[in-house]
Amino acid sequence: MNYIQQTYNVLHDGWRYLVGTIIIFSFWQIIGAIPLMIALGIKMANGTSLADATDITQMSSLLGKNLFLFLMLITFVSGLLGVILSSKVLHKQSFLHLTTARKKIDWNRFWFIFIIWGIFSVGTTFLSFYLAPEDYVYNLNVQPFIILCIIVILFIPLQTSFEEYLFRGYLMQGIGVLVKNRWVPLLITSIGFGLLHGFNPEVDKLGPIMMVFYIGTGLVLGIMTLMDDGLELALGFHAANNMFTALLVTSDWSALQTDALLTYTADPEKMAVSEIVLPVLIVYPLLLLLLSKKYGWTNWKDKLFGKVTPPPKEDYKIIE
Repeated sequence: MNYIQQTYNVLHDGWRYLVGTIIIFSFWQIIGAIPLMIALGIKMANGTSLADATDITQMSSLLGKNLFLFLMLITFVSGLLGVILSSKVLHKQSFLHLTTARKKIDWNRFWFIFIIWGIFSVGTTFLSFYLAPEDYVYNLNVQPFIILCIIVILFIPLQTSFEEYLFRGYLMQGIGVLVKNRWVPLLITSIGFGLLHGFNPEVDKLGPIMMVFYIGTGLVLGIMTLMDDGLELALGFHAANNMFTALLVTSDWSALQTDALLTYTADPEKMAVSEIVLPVLIVYPLLLLLLSKKYGWTNWKDKLFGKVTPPPKEDYKIIE
């Protein structure tokens, strides 16, 4: 039984996914935002104007980078709790079957791609620094950086897991059993993932081309999930990408405002080819090729575009 198909074994009415999505959004954007709102409210009570806290850069400056990062990540942790709660209560679905079609979560897959993408991220960052040191400022401040490391290690995997369990998990499975095919949930979740990041300051700075990167990243994560029948690879890739980005490079216009090792100071338009076009058109396909060789992926057409049908009657039972 494949990753989407096993959703037939849980309660999968359309209204349940609608209600679940509302619950998840409420946990993420309302309940999870309460600590951040309290912190901003305290600043306002001490005389700070609301006009000084209208975007990510201003809020980060107002609260301090590490505190703002922590409070921002709390919203995603709350969202992840919303996904797990909706899956368990509304759909009677186990965490295992929200994660993978395997008999247990394969952490070897997670760590394989985490290490591969971590090495790639570190290598390309320092290659860029070596080739154009004038584009960066070395920014190490030991105490804030140690605090940043603790926040990144503990909370960014939860932030990325929220996005994966929402898009490649909950919505991928739900849309798949409702429309009874694979390509529609792949397309919808990829576009939805891109639109989620459409409010990031990078889009304002670099323009619509940045959406090519976000939607392209969502697409490759969706392909990993469908071809591999589980979230383990997507979880590992996403965690590595965000963790190493937060630790290695920041800028005054990025969504992740951190006390990273390097600050990018050059015109952001210089990044258009190296950071957007190359990953989507060259690096991502090579990564999928590597994974397909390692894990023996076959039958790409059916796994990405085929129908989603109920499992055989002998396998058709509610998963507790």
